[in-house]
Amino acid sequence: MKKIIFIFLLSTQFFFAQDGFEKGNDFYRKGKYEQAITEYESVLAGKQHSAELYFNLGNCYYKLNKVAPAIYNYEKALVLNPNDAEITNNLKFAHKMQIDEIKVVPQVGFSKMVHDFTSVFHYNTWAGISVGLAILFLVFFIGYYFSQTVLSKRIFFIGMFVFLFLILISVSSAISEKNHFENDKPAIVFAEMVLVKSEPQGASTTVFTLHEGTKVFVLETLDSWKKIQLTDGTEGWIEKTAIREVK
Repeated sequence: MKKIIFIFLLSTQFFFAQDGFEKGNDFYRKGKYEQAITEYESVLAGKQHSAELYFNLGNCYYKLNKVAPAIYNYEKALVLNPNDAEITNNLKFAHKMQIDEIKVVPQVGFSKMVHDFTSVFHYNTWAGISVGLAILFLVFFIGYYFSQTVLSKRIFFIGMFVFLFLILISVSSAISEKNHFENDKPAIVFAEMVLVKSEPQGASTTVFTLHEGTKVFVLETLDSWKKIQLTDGTEGWIEKTAIREVK
C-alpha cells in the first residue's frame, strides 16, 4: 500500500511539474516574463531540474535585463547540458550586459591537452564507455580461451591488450573529469557592486571591485567569506552573500 501511495505522489508531482513548465512557456510566449518566472520557479521548488528549465529561466531574466539571474541560469543549464550551442550563444549575449570585462587566461601545455581530450565526454559517459570496453575485453578473452588455431588465439590476445589499454584511458578520463567537475566551483556575483578584499575581513585592503553578473570561481570558504579567483587568475576574498554558486 505504501508503494502505491509513493508512486501516486511521485506521478502527481511530475504532473504538476510538467503543468508548471507548460504554463511558464505559455506566459513566456505572451511576453509575460514575470509570471513565467513564477511558474518555472515553482517547478524548481518541486526539485525538478532540467537544462531546458534553466535555459527558459535565463531567457526570461534576459528579457527583463536582469544580468546576474540570466547568466546564473544559463550557467546552470550548461552544467546539465555543456555542449548545447543555443545555451552558449545566449550566455554570450547575456555577458554583453556585464559591466566588468575580465580576460580569460588560456590554459597551455600538457594539462590543457589532457583536459581538451577528457572534456569531450561527461564523466558518466566515460564510465559507460569503460563498461562497454570491459565487455568487449571479456568477449575477446572468451574467444582467446576457446580458440583452436594459433592465428585466432593471436588475434584475440592482441585484441585483449588493445581493449585493456582503452579501458585504462577511459577510466582515467572518467576520474579526471569527475575531479574537475567537483573541484570547479563557479559562482555568479549577484550584488550590484561588491568590494573584493585581500583578507577575509571587512577592514582589510580592497583588491578590486566587481559588479553583478561577473563569473568567479570559489577556492575556499572561511566563515562568512569566500576566496574567489577570476578567469584572469586574480584572487581575493568576498562576502558569501554577494555571490551565488552555480553547482
